Amino acid sequence: MRFSASRSSVVTIGVAFLVLLAGCTTTLDSGPTPSQTIDDAPQSTATPTEGSLQIHFINVGQSTAIFLESTSNETMLIDTGDYRTDGEAVLQYLQNHDVQRIDHLVTSHSDADHIGGHAAVINYFETEAEGIGAVYDPGLASSSQTYQDYLDAVETHDVDLFEVRAGDTVPFEGASIQILSPPEEYLANGARNENSIVLHVSHGSFQFLTTGDGEQAAEEYLVETYGTELNADLFKTGHHGSDSSSSPALLEATSPQVAIISSAYDSQYGHPHEEVLQRLATRDIDTYWTAVHGTIVVTSSGQSFSVATQASAPTDTLQLRQADPVEPGESGSTERRRTYTLSGDRTTSPTVTPGTTQSGVSISLSEVHADAAGSDSENLNDEYIVLKNAGDTTVDLGGWTVADAAGHEYQIPSGVTIAPGATLTIHSGIGTDNSTDLYWGSGSPIWNNAGDTVTVSNQSNEIVLTEVYS
Repeated sequence: MRFSASRSSVVTIGVAFLVLLAGCTTTLDSGPTPSQTIDDAPQSTATPTEGSLQIHFINVGQSTAIFLESTSNETMLIDTGDYRTDGEAVLQYLQNHDVQRIDHLVTSHSDADHIGGHAAVINYFETEAEGIGAVYDPGLASSSQTYQDYLDAVETHDVDLFEVRAGDTVPFEGASIQILSPPEEYLANGARNENSIVLHVSHGSFQFLTTGDGEQAAEEYLVETYGTELNADLFKTGHHGSDSSSSPALLEATSPQVAIISSAYDSQYGHPHEEVLQRLATRDIDTYWTAVHGTIVVTSSGQSFSVATQASAPTDTLQLRQADPVEPGESGSTERRRTYTLSGDRTTSPTVTPGTTQSGVSISLSEVHADAAGSDSENLNDEYIVLKNAGDTTVDLGGWTVADAAGHEYQIPSGVTIAPGATLTIHSGIGTDNSTDLYWGSGSPIWNNAGDTVTVSNQSNEIVLTEVYS
């Protein structure tokens, strides 16, 4: 999908003009005639799918830093952590991953806990690496020294600085990136949080939404303006998991499979707030928190996405605080924990009594083998479910989906049929499909050993069966 553009280009803020206002709390405008614009080419509606897209949520404590990289090595860095660390953890992470250039540096908003490493990142890449392509800013100044240092670095190295609004796009090879907020007229009298840059990233069928520190006004604007077009498989919770953000209305509109929280384990603000955790739990959204999972890396193929983390921790939001903390900046590789299948139009399924069938099709759950021999994660092909055709006619299962209680879905390939009395086994791991055995392709276990719900839906998203096992 594509959002309608309110402007056809991205306007440059004159750097000198910004520097003059850096010590003020007044809002910025675009000043005199812009010195540079981005051509209309980014208005393409294409959603690139070639190769993969990686999104790194760097563990920076009570702050945020998100790094995107496509197969073609196009890069974007959204925020750089808190001012008290001066970007140290972010720079170390980028250097450890041999990142030589930041094509797009996004300032979600000018608060010092989001731009703390901007000056250091700009200075490093402009003097010791291959540079910064452009910086994107919502155009609202801050009186902090951190903000002044950021603008000084932009001016010193003559980096292009663009003021952006809803309807603008960022030209990113390998993905489609659209700016949904702030609108042309700032929200909430120019409050910085409410006018955070909101990015919607599409890579094939995969969609990601990040809202900065947007709160009530920002989220109401998003829901009223875009509605269900906000849908996202991956959602970065607003304002570090504050209950002022990630409202029920926004979660309903986005309907994510996975949520990411970036905040400190012992946050002085109590982030993430219990109200937000409960909202996520109510919707069975798998949740990863940098404080306990460490750095989180999401990899999209365009048809599915996987989540890798430094530490193994629960994704049930109500169990997150039971996990041990991971210190910000702590080194260590990430390990893939789960792979998610994209389900296209993710609508709420009707409630069905466990064990019943619909649509006149007699497909039953013959067996659930959730506890694989040895380690579940190392023997995924021994974790499987078995479907049986209890009717007297052959059933075409192509395009049907199988899901667990957490919403992880597998789509049965086209051409797969099941004859009367026959069975079909769906393994969690990787293998070659045949007429009796299919392979989910997951990198981690799907079915909970202690109990779960198996739901099977047909091509029309009608539930054919749902059954609970324990």
